Order: sequence, then structure tokens, then C-alpha cells
Amino acid sequence: MSGHTEIPLKSDFLRSIFNKCDKDRDGYITVKELYDLIESREYEEDIPPQVVRRIHESHDQNRDKRLDYNEFSDMINNPNLQHIFGHYLNRYINWIIPRCPPATTTVTDGIYEEEYSCMPPAVGMIIFSLIEIIFFCVDEATEFRSTNTASGPMATLFIYEPSRRREIWRYITYMLVHVGPFHLVINLLVQLMLGVPLEMVHKWWRVLIVYLAGVLAGSLGTSVIDPTVKLAGASGGVYSLVTAHIASIIMNWKEMSYPALQLLVFLIVAASDIGTAIYNRYVLDINEHIGYAAHFAGALAGLLVGINVLRNLSITRTERVIWWCSIVAYSVLMGVCIVWNLAWKGYFPKEAYY
Repeated sequence: MSGHTEIPLKSDFLRSIFNKCDKDRDGYITVKELYDLIESREYEEDIPPQVVRRIHESHDQNRDKRLDYNEFSDMINNPNLQHIFGHYLNRYINWIIPRCPPATTTVTDGIYEEEYSCMPPAVGMIIFSLIEIIFFCVDEATEFRSTNTASGPMATLFIYEPSRRREIWRYITYMLVHVGPFHLVINLLVQLMLGVPLEMVHKWWRVLIVYLAGVLAGSLGTSVIDPTVKLAGASGGVYSLVTAHIASIIMNWKEMSYPALQLLVFLIVAASDIGTAIYNRYVLDINEHIGYAAHFAGALAGLLVGINVLRNLSITRTERVIWWCSIVAYSVLMGVCIVWNLAWKGYFPKEAYY
């Protein structure tokens, strides 16, 4: 479809969209209704958030904090705004309104890719990466090569140490310290390469929730599976980003271009690394002093939390079931780990008070 094609929008079509916005059927769209629509799981597939956002920002002409039908209609038909929402609206129309049966069926895809945006800036992973670099440099400046043994002041204070589980910040802050420059560089590269693209679609705060959930799951999972293992590094969070991509693909399957290929790539990456780790640890009995349980737990958390937190551009009934199953599964698993840590003190190394 040409970018210069004008679609004559009939009043009944405009009215149907307006009525879906007007939840209380009072003939007006209030600011609250518009805000609700932006976050609404029910109506995300009916009206793109871009249209709702534009209405709220600039089309309350009389500033009475509500839009009537005429204001809404003027916005849709304003040719000066076609470059803002026209393309999305055209795709939306072609998607939800059946045409006369054509010789071939056109499938709408690529909607997910169109959601990539630099506003707001994707700064979450960048900020955490800078903090990790600063912590590493502080340890190296204080004691040369102390990062190779995690004996620097930052590592000593923030690493996850099983005998100091009472210092609960360690369940999260271990992600900020790394053992050696190679460990740091690999984690930084992967979390930036995987995290920034996610932030550009799902916004930085959603991705940080997934990332931190993976970090917390990594330490809690390790405390239960490998109670004597120390943890340093952001690998739990990094693995959560890998499976967050899988979660996004699952929940936005129809909106993506080549979702099966993307899913296959991320499954191969996750399965090969975790599988190799399990094989080395439990078959070859190689002790590499790596908390593989944190990798697995972080990956599982990324999948479950990603399904709940990341944007779903078009909700289906099946996806609602998946959403509820994932939130229940994550809550149960985290609850078990927390209770285990609190109730079974003899399972863990003796507490150190120093």
C-alpha cells in the first residue's frame, strides 16, 4: 500500500472505535479512559497505543479533559497527522475489518518490528553496565588483580556468600561484581546486545523487572540447589534476557516476522549453554566454580516473568491462560525458595558474623 494512499474512513467505523474507548458510554472520552486504554490488555488489539497517546497529548481542543466524537474524528482524518499514525491505522484497518473474499489472503506481520523506538531511551542496561564497570575498576584500583579472586572491597561487600545470607542485599548485588575481566566483558556484551533491543520495544523499566527477577531467582535457586556456592556476576540476569526474548516471541507470535526462526535461535543458544553446563558438572564431574544453578534459575525466571511483564501487542485467550500459569508458577517457585532459606537453617553453611 502506498504511503500516499488516503483511506476514506466511514463514520460507522470511526464510531465503533470511539465507542470502544468510551467505556462508560457517556459520549465522551476522558483522560482516565485514555490512560486505561494505553495499559489495557483488553483493548490493545483494537486501538494501537500510538493513536490513544496522540489523542491524549494534542486533541482535547477545548481542554475540558474529555474528547467528544467530533474531536476524535478530526484527529483521525487530519491529513497533517497521517505521518504520525496513518500507517499504523491502515494496518489496523486491514487487520480487523474483513474485506470481500480475495483470491489470496494477506497476512499482517511485522507489527512487532514496527514497535522499535528510541523514546524513551533504552538506558536500563547501559546504566547497570556502567555500574558494573565502575565496581570492577574500584576493586582493581584498590588491589591489583583482586577481581581474579573476588577479594576487592566491592566484591567482599556485594558478592553472594552462603555463610552471610543474613545480609539480604547480597541476593541482588552479586550481579554488580565480576571475577576477572573476561567474565565482565562477556556479561556486558551479552546483556547489551540482548537487553537494549528488548528495551526499545518493551521500554526499559519492563526489561529491568525481568533482569532483576532473573538475578534474584539466580541467587535463591543456587541457595537451594548448590547451598555452598558463592555467586558473582550478572549471569542470572543475562540468562533472563535470553529467555525474555523467548517469552516475547511466544506472546507476540502473530505480530512478528519469522517468529519460528527467532524462537529456534534463542532456544538453541539457551539449551546448548545450559546443557553443556549440566554435562560438565554432573557427567564429567568438572568443578569450574561456576554457579550453573543461577544460570538455569535466571533463565526460568526470565521466561515466566517475561510472559507477565513484557508487552503483548495482541491478546488471545490462549495467551491469557499462559499469562496466569506463568505468574502462578513463578510465585510458587520463589515462595518455596524463600521459605526454604528461612525455615531450613541447617541445610546451609554456618552463618558467619564478621
